[in-house]
Amino acid sequence: MKEYKKRMVKIIQYIDNNLDTELSLEIVSEIGAYSPFHFHKIFKLIIGETLQSYIFRKRIEKSAFYLSLRKNLSIKDIYLNVGFSSHSDFNKAFKKYYGKSPSEFRKITPEKFHTISQIHRKNGQVDTVFDQYICNIENLLNWSTMNLKIKVTDLPEMNLASVMSLGIANVESSFNVLIDWAKEKQLFPRENLKMISVYHDSFKVTSADKVRIHACMLLDKSLEKQDGEVFPETLEAGKFIVGSGELTLAEFEQSWVSLFLWMKENGYTTRKAFPFEIYHSNFKEHPEGKMVVDFCIPIN
Repeated sequence: MKEYKKRMVKIIQYIDNNLDTELSLEIVSEIGAYSPFHFHKIFKLIIGETLQSYIFRKRIEKSAFYLSLRKNLSIKDIYLNVGFSSHSDFNKAFKKYYGKSPSEFRKITPEKFHTISQIHRKNGQVDTVFDQYICNIENLLNWSTMNLKIKVTDLPEMNLASVMSLGIANVESSFNVLIDWAKEKQLFPRENLKMISVYHDSFKVTSADKVRIHACMLLDKSLEKQDGEVFPETLEAGKFIVGSGELTLAEFEQSWVSLFLWMKENGYTTRKAFPFEIYHSNFKEHPEGKMVVDFCIPIN
């Protein structure tokens, strides 16, 4: 199973980086050095859905994200960017998934939404639901001021050792795999060790059981090659909004929501990179279950 997961990391990265190209069973299976027949079964076993279902979902979710947050992009730019060749095909697929056309979806999307999800009604129709902020905007901004120290700063390039997790429930086990690997390499424990979670999907459009999160460890130098489930990853240097605080795990979601709201209120926009968390302490060693953490949003 470890060898399967190792190959699957390469395959998932290829799919996510090439949504605008042809992603047939033959092409994708070749990336993982599988025969198409065996790959079809292995992919569903490990990922929990078929290859085409995964590709379709990623394309639609990414387009929903763009429609909601990149309103300067035309619908044509969006559907071409996620691998649809025509407006009619995109319109049909999007409406099947969210119950509304892309233009209707963009029009009704609140500027400051929290998550987008699907509800299947008894008659089989799909409706789009926007879960609004738990608190109003003023309360969220006050919360972030009281609980986070927010700054805009440049962060250096970071070399990581990473383990892929599919679903929020599997993150802890991914960190355990990473730590076991680091112990063998005599990289754990050590002074000033930083653990990081990199979010390769957005909870705004991807359900918690399918979101892809990389459990990572910051290294002094880049990992030369993949070693079992552990693979090299690089976070490029750039400009970030960084919100720092000592918080419980239960406060993480509110921290992200309030930080993105702070970004909007202060006129910043996200750039094409992944947000991440840097952990400076272990919540298991704190009497109240708190940890010191940086929430990092890449911005233009």
